[in-house]
Amino acid sequence: GSVKAGKMPEGEKIRQCKQEEEQQQKEEEREGLIEFYSSYQELFQFFCSNTTIHGAIRLVCSKKNKMKTAFWSVLFFLTFGLMYWQFGILYREYFSYPVNLNLNLNSDRLTFPAVTLCTLNPYRYSAIRKQLDKLDQITHQTLLDLYDYNMSLPQRDWSTSSTQKRSSRSLLHHVQRHPLRRQKRDNLVNLPENSPSVDKNDWKIGFVLCNENNDCFHQAYSSGVDAVREWYSFHYINILAQVPDAKALDESDFENFIYACRFNEATCDKANYTHFHHPLYGNCYTFNDNSSSVWTSSMPGINNGLSLVVRTEQNDFIPLLSTVTGARVMVHDQNEPAFMDDGGFNVRPGIETSISMRKEMTVRLGGSYSDCTEDGSDVPVQNLYSSRYTEQVCIRSCFQLNMVERCGCAYYFYPLPGGAEYCDYTKHKAWGYCYYKLLAEFKADVLGCFRKCRKPCKMTEYQLSAGYSRWPSAVSEDWVFYMLSQQNKYNITSKRNGVAKVNIFFKEWNYKTNGESPAFTVVTLLSQLGNQWSLWFGSSVLSVMELAELVLDFIAITFILGFRWFRSRQKLPPPIPPLNSQDNAAFHDEVPALCAPHRFTVEAVVTTLPSYNSLEPRGPSRDGEEGHE
Repeated sequence: GSVKAGKMPEGEKIRQCKQEEEQQQKEEEREGLIEFYSSYQELFQFFCSNTTIHGAIRLVCSKKNKMKTAFWSVLFFLTFGLMYWQFGILYREYFSYPVNLNLNLNSDRLTFPAVTLCTLNPYRYSAIRKQLDKLDQITHQTLLDLYDYNMSLPQRDWSTSSTQKRSSRSLLHHVQRHPLRRQKRDNLVNLPENSPSVDKNDWKIGFVLCNENNDCFHQAYSSGVDAVREWYSFHYINILAQVPDAKALDESDFENFIYACRFNEATCDKANYTHFHHPLYGNCYTFNDNSSSVWTSSMPGINNGLSLVVRTEQNDFIPLLSTVTGARVMVHDQNEPAFMDDGGFNVRPGIETSISMRKEMTVRLGGSYSDCTEDGSDVPVQNLYSSRYTEQVCIRSCFQLNMVERCGCAYYFYPLPGGAEYCDYTKHKAWGYCYYKLLAEFKADVLGCFRKCRKPCKMTEYQLSAGYSRWPSAVSEDWVFYMLSQQNKYNITSKRNGVAKVNIFFKEWNYKTNGESPAFTVVTLLSQLGNQWSLWFGSSVLSVMELAELVLDFIAITFILGFRWFRSRQKLPPPIPPLNSQDNAAFHDEVPALCAPHRFTVEAVVTTLPSYNSLEPRGPSRDGEEGHE
């Protein structure tokens, strides 16, 4: 059979379609945006040959020498291990959040702190005067029984009404329930009381506290003075708690305590102080505390501070509560309560005390750098004070809240929580037992108050130093006391113990600020990491990107090879059956589908059906047929 022009054998068409498909695939690979690797070996060989990381090229160049290849491989991965070990040390240091301490000296107008001054003499309120007189009588008899000491009592009007008699009987009943007793020391418990080996000095003194179940313990003291003072204070607090709004009673006598007050050579007035009463320290006056016009000091020195002349003579006060003479002073920041037990110190009578101050501010980093708090809002303790957060405010509030929860009442020395009432043994018979047990747990931090209450991130402290001199001097005391008696109507009974002078001023104009700054920032971390990378591999950030690219390519090749393996397991290609002459018709029907995109018409006159072998290409005939086409 012959083939006309434009006619091509079917086998040649199939081969031409395959060639076109291969050529199109090559063009697509050549023009593609991503050139990928066909194996792990090709990937690593390309990386080692082109990377800027030092030493990697040795893994390829020495591949014909297996010993060198092993040596450089071990050295390369060992270096990587050492570098990442150093990275771990740097990360650990970074996440420990170290800080640098910054010390700054500042010169500016200084805000003068608040100054609290107390009389050191608890006052006899008129509302409880009769009960205190009765307590004095009971104490007099107690000291007489224990120590054969006849305490002198002032002459008073002991006539009482029926109501006051009932109150006195009630007080006597409760005092008898909490008596002051002597107890043998531990090494003398087995000796009889009348033993000649037992001396009065071998006894401990204290008082007994019991609960509702008659479970009692002896609150003992090694000093009889401390025991009597604590026992008297316990009953005194119960008497105060029985008076409604006893803390609101204002029986202050400012002019009778403060004889002279000057700040910056200007006279003070009532607008410059506030008054409160402390159960143990008596009438207290706070100067420059959160008033409308806060004092400022532009110059250091004794003439540019606060100067006070105070009366220190005791008159009609409670000697069993206060055993010292003088006054107590404390310097603190504005809007902070004055905790006289913690930061105060005593002023001696007949002495001029000059207190120089130096302001010091501390600013801590919060968050991850320290366990400080900005304003106490994140501390799990309610602030019972009408002031800003301080650590001592938090600790006392924590104790008071535990006191209310455990004992059912509040301790008189601390603010009253909402819905609670102060402890009084006429209503809460066992509160003393509960209080001293709770106090022991508080000091041992069983309550967790010291762990819960954190330091504020910003706090101001005043470093104090004091100097003393005799005042008034021997040659000037006559006219000084005469002027005081004329101006303040002061009846002089004891000149030397009658008055004292206090000067409080800034020592210097500078104040110190202790601040914190992060010692290891993100920039520092990146710099240290870069130094380590350069030390071990002598490369840069782009080298790190090359390593990241290697990891990503490795993951991609693994995914592709895994996908191919999975597809090959899911679907295997069917075997191709051998073609014979009977299959020509079917094969002829399938030929157009193999090269579907190329559509052209071929007119042929076929005299006889070609055999399957005639479809096999032959060199000369192929060229000729292509020419005819």
